[in-house]
Amino acid sequence: MTITTTETPAPARTRARLRRTSGAGAQGLRTLGLYVVAILVGLGVWQLVAMKYGPSLVASPSQTLSAARELASDGTLGNSVIASSRRILIGWGLGVVVGAPVGLLIGQIRLVRQLLEPYIEFFRFIPPVAFVTLAVVWLGIGETPKVVLIFYTAVFIVTLNTSAGVMSVNESKLRAAASLGASRRQILQRVVLPSTVPYILTGARLAMGNSFLTIVSAEIVAAQVGLGSLIWTSRSYGRIDWVFVGIITLGILGLVYDRILRLIAMRVLHKYGAKA
Repeated sequence: MTITTTETPAPARTRARLRRTSGAGAQGLRTLGLYVVAILVGLGVWQLVAMKYGPSLVASPSQTLSAARELASDGTLGNSVIASSRRILIGWGLGVVVGAPVGLLIGQIRLVRQLLEPYIEFFRFIPPVAFVTLAVVWLGIGETPKVVLIFYTAVFIVTLNTSAGVMSVNESKLRAAASLGASRRQILQRVVLPSTVPYILTGARLAMGNSFLTIVSAEIVAAQVGLGSLIWTSRSYGRIDWVFVGIITLGILGLVYDRILRLIAMRVLHKYGAKA
């Protein structure tokens, strides 16, 4: 009897891998090219707007770059980036650490949800800027009020996303795990948490974005250094170019931190469906 094998020859497999690799490389170059084109178009529009309205209203790209060099040379820009980054990362990190467990409890235990939901629904609609004065009066003018305001911004977003993830778990999975003898803790670890991780990650990313929104208002009132303070004090000197430097730096930092978060999540939590 003759046995026929359908195994692909090694050279064919090698060529297939090379085609996939070259295809991925071409796609990456195409994406990079589109990014470059988009940035150049944005710079062109920015330059045209600056030419139309003048440097007293809109700083041009070259003026902004010159101002960035000026601020970097005396350490102002670097110190501002470090101070704001520290406040954002601490406040956001605390928001994630507190918000995720609270969201798990709210999603799983009805009594906890009924007790906490009125407060969450009330406070999440009050913007952090409304508490700036109270934070300074209650907590002083140090780092604490700024971190607390960013924590306040982040914690509700993470909590709501986590609880939504818990409540979206398929009921049949929970019943199947319970019927197989899994304890409540095992159901949480093996069924609920893996299904909720993508929601927690989404909440963390949204909270990161809102933390950048809050840092400006937090630093306006009670900070001598920071990007928000830089933007606010630039008004007193009539330096529109410094304002542009502060705004653009915030945007770049946000992009970098979000990308780092996505890459870490992809490497650590990829088995739970986290994607970059």
